Amino acid sequence: MIDAIATPPSPQNEPVLTYAPGSPERAALKAELDRRARETIEIPMVIDGEAIRTGALDEVRAPHRRDLLLARAHQGGAEHVARAIEAARRAHPAWSRTPWTERAAVFLKAAELLATRYRPTLNAATMLGQSKTAYQAEIDSACELIDFFRYNVHFAHRIAAEQPASAPGIWNLAEPRPLEGFVFAATPFNFTAIAGNLCAAPALMGNTVVWKPSANALYSAHFVMDLLIEAGLPRGVINLVMGPPELVSNACLDHPDFAGIHFTGSTAVFQSIWRRIGENIGRYRSYPRIVGETGGKDFVFAHASADVDALAVALVRGAYEFQGQKCSAASRAYIPRSLWPALKDRLVGHIRAIRVGDVADFRNFMGAVIDERAHARLTGRIAAAKSDAACSIVCGGGARAHDGSDGWFVEPTLIETTDPRHPLMAEELFGPVLTVWVYPDGEEHTALALCDETSPYGLTGAVFARDRAFIEAASDALRFAAGNFYINDKPTGAVVGQQPFGGARASGTNDKAGSLFNLLRWVSPRVVKETFAPPRAVAYPFMAAE
Repeated sequence: MIDAIATPPSPQNEPVLTYAPGSPERAALKAELDRRARETIEIPMVIDGEAIRTGALDEVRAPHRRDLLLARAHQGGAEHVARAIEAARRAHPAWSRTPWTERAAVFLKAAELLATRYRPTLNAATMLGQSKTAYQAEIDSACELIDFFRYNVHFAHRIAAEQPASAPGIWNLAEPRPLEGFVFAATPFNFTAIAGNLCAAPALMGNTVVWKPSANALYSAHFVMDLLIEAGLPRGVINLVMGPPELVSNACLDHPDFAGIHFTGSTAVFQSIWRRIGENIGRYRSYPRIVGETGGKDFVFAHASADVDALAVALVRGAYEFQGQKCSAASRAYIPRSLWPALKDRLVGHIRAIRVGDVADFRNFMGAVIDERAHARLTGRIAAAKSDAACSIVCGGGARAHDGSDGWFVEPTLIETTDPRHPLMAEELFGPVLTVWVYPDGEEHTALALCDETSPYGLTGAVFARDRAFIEAASDALRFAAGNFYINDKPTGAVVGQQPFGGARASGTNDKAGSLFNLLRWVSPRVVKETFAPPRAVAYPFMAAE
């Protein structure tokens, strides 16, 4: 293998299992859910391959069942972050010199383990810890994470194969070196796949990583770490730490060997991170790579020619799947007046049919929002809308479990506003709330301008129309309003290898997770020129006498 010019297996998107009644995957998942619900585990940090237990324990409970104690997680302090950084620094020389094929083999094995034995484990962990339904967990913690592992290897091979031209007598080589230092991966609660990819993508390219998962996703993060270790990840390559977010972040950002951050989270936090990096810029060995995806206020814009039935389904699925806790969730809609009565009837019918409850009951379409803070924020915004003269609650607007005795449930809510610049049309809510503004027919271009200008975000958006000329006009008008733009489809559900994901404006650096563009951020190329017969005289031919 040392002399092989290796070509990794051609990546294919992992098939999404249906979990239909009577299917083997349904039986396996239900058995795993039952097993995990009857067992409270301890979650250690993992530093230099060693499980670290501090005795300072935080409880991990299911958002939809506050009585269900899933785990107790050991919290660390500044000394543990320092140990993790040092472990990453020690592991860097050997890992950075490991052939890319050997690094790739770790993640290809992880993909196969996840596609088989780990599938029910990680899906159940995501369902219980993050209140995802079976289908939402399947497309996230199984299929998308498998796809990240497989496609990242494919893209790494393409990067390694991208070589410069060589003139006669010369051989030029481009080496995609890893960054010099460690990468800090700060990951969110809402997608297990994002958490796994944010630490794994830099590691695949030869970097070593300090990984801080969200406090609301420690349960699934624990099993992702188990998966990577079983796949053969060497000690110290990825170090999982837990503790106060600001403490962990500052310890990493203030270190001279900080080489980059792979982040998904809020815009405010990302901006504070960027500011701190700027303040520290003189102390770093290299200019750090800053890669972040930070949220959205994602739109659906409908033309009078739109298919009403398809539009209604896209809005309901786009707005309310996983309780709207997706950066890409449909959150604002622009609907022509002529379409609104028929669309409203369909939306209300669909929303009233949605079951909300324990995700272990596969009949439920929605679970709970992630925690008490999210519950309070969302119920507060809905209550404010009820007393706002510019808003009317079309459907939903209720909530349960204010005391946390049951779960943090918020009803799917549809709001109509008369103000196209209302905060509900501009600000990210991150919950099951969709706001609609009805625009006059014939004023599509004014409405498109409002759609482009009202929110600071630029992540995802969709246009529904059967009029091709309008689709082209809308695509042009909204060219910078969304990094992922959908035509006659909901603005969620990007697939690795098919729709690389990311947006600009307040939505992040648009480095497109699940693509070659993202992996390029984790290398610092070196070009090597070898001359086979170097010159043996100083003078050039033009200097010769006549």
